[in-house]
Amino acid sequence: MKNEVIQTLTDSFEGHAQQTENGVEFWLARDLQHLLGYGKWDNFQAVISKAKTACELSGHAIADHFADVGKMVELGSGSQREISDIMLTRYACYLIAQNGDPRKQEIAFAQTYFAMQTRKAELIEQRLLEAERVSARKKLSATEKELSDIIFEQTGGNQNFALIRSKGDTALFGKNTKSMKAQWQVPDNRPLADFAPTIILKAKDFATEITIHNAREQSMTREPQISQEHVTNNQAVRQTLIDRGIRPESLPPAEDVKKVERRLTTAEKKAIQNPDGLEEK
Repeated sequence: MKNEVIQTLTDSFEGHAQQTENGVEFWLARDLQHLLGYGKWDNFQAVISKAKTACELSGHAIADHFADVGKMVELGSGSQREISDIMLTRYACYLIAQNGDPRKQEIAFAQTYFAMQTRKAELIEQRLLEAERVSARKKLSATEKELSDIIFEQTGGNQNFALIRSKGDTALFGKNTKSMKAQWQVPDNRPLADFAPTIILKAKDFATEITIHNAREQSMTREPQISQEHVTNNQAVRQTLIDRGIRPESLPPAEDVKKVERRLTTAEKKAIQNPDGLEEK
């Protein structure tokens, strides 16, 4: 396929992309029909039907990617009438292209175009989730540092911080820190939190924030007081998770957060050097 043809098709596909009020990108099926070289709507509907089946078989809800809508069109007489149309996500367009006539030049282009666009979206989503986890880990570190400072200020020493944090882990997981490290295969010299999934990092942070607040408000000056407060808060957070079907001790470990952070830093540097590219990790 010649470069000028590729550029023309790229401009056409990107030019017909629209966005909902919430910023969700979509294409209208009747626009896509012509972009993919289909002259008859009935023929194109058959392709859409196959794409919907593929969507369902892949475990995705059809309604999330194929939304029936109506739009007004001008008639030769100057009047208008409503015709049916379908709002398509990028993934829906990809499935339609995959089920189209491969002999059509437009289909061959669209199969690659939407596959690449879908993959880029997946990579962006993945990086956002990784960045969220790194941010949650940093937030927990800062919160635990604040708790350590509170313990030092109000009890006269922070040598009890590790003990208090360990009691919190036991209350949250139903197992002590050593047992969870063994279960998640965490090296002895690394914090358990470095391998915790995002939801656990945020759960630990929330419980610790409550401990800080109450330790200050109630002027707790002894380790047993703060320990019991921290245990109670972690037990409460644990119960909330269990009520929502999440057992902290049953969750699999996440990737070493230090590796994730290094990967994000490397990707950021590459993005600065190559702003038009998006490489896989």
